[in-house]
Amino acid sequence: MLPAPFVRRMVFTPLLFVLTLLVIVLFPVAFTLAFLIGRDRKRVLRLLWFTLAWGTRESAAVLECGRLWILRRAHDDRHYDVIRRYVAGLYGAAQRRLGLRVEVDGGGDVPPGDRPLIVLSRHAGPGDALLIVHHLLADYRRRPRVVMKAQLQFDPCIDIAANRMPNVFVTPGGGAVADIGRLAAGLGPRDALLIFPEGGNFSPARRRRAIRRLTRLRRTEEATRAAAMRNLMPPRPGGVLAALDSAPSADVVFIAHVGLDDMATVGDIWRRIPLTGTVHARWWRIPAEDVPDGRDARVDWLFEQWERADAWIAANRAPSPG
Repeated sequence: MLPAPFVRRMVFTPLLFVLTLLVIVLFPVAFTLAFLIGRDRKRVLRLLWFTLAWGTRESAAVLECGRLWILRRAHDDRHYDVIRRYVAGLYGAAQRRLGLRVEVDGGGDVPPGDRPLIVLSRHAGPGDALLIVHHLLADYRRRPRVVMKAQLQFDPCIDIAANRMPNVFVTPGGGAVADIGRLAAGLGPRDALLIFPEGGNFSPARRRRAIRRLTRLRRTEEATRAAAMRNLMPPRPGGVLAALDSAPSADVVFIAHVGLDDMATVGDIWRRIPLTGTVHARWWRIPAEDVPDGRDARVDWLFEQWERADAWIAANRAPSPG
């Protein structure tokens, strides 16, 4: 169970500062020891540098949020600037230290800010949400509103900054559909609502459970279509439909990506550092006027777009490393 906000901020925020200070103090010793490790020396050094960047940038972002609170700007749009700098810093550190390379195809189809967006992305691999938020903030100058797991509030920066901006935190079985609808209702022309319709990070086991769930609910056609998609879990339409109903003027952007798929565990991440492949992403936009009306038509349309994403992933993903 998630602790109350007061408890989280009294415990985890000081812990962040202590751990960051510990990393800074011990970094020279750890750096020296890494040189003595042997074959994994470069990998350890890369992760050390990235850990240092993560801790210092997150601590700086939390301190900036504290400054805005002191200035009575706790719900000011300047929090988007805090998150923009924080995410851009992590993105740059991942490029320099971990070998991250990202190529986005179709991003030019996204309008710069003339109407709201509902962004629907697959969820697979570590950090894909961070990459999407970075591109929305930096490349498209959008103010992202994110539907995310409540457990992410254990992270002090997310806990403080995200709760001061319009976002939705969901819990398993918590029924966040109404909250997503209210979040979408307030979308302005510079806003983008980010939803991961699969409901969690992709794994083969979760995919099989999702298909069995559709079968139990006697949604036979959806279960059949889901079984034919090998790279995605079936989309859960509730939150998407609520967002479409509440923001009828919003264009819809779909995102498929490959390159982070085989990094499901800590061991996978360790083996894949430095990243040798490129993360490829395909964005495509559907104007609001082309979104069908009616629940059944929209569910069918959502599955069609998910099938399109699955086909693109199958055609573009690299073979799993042996």
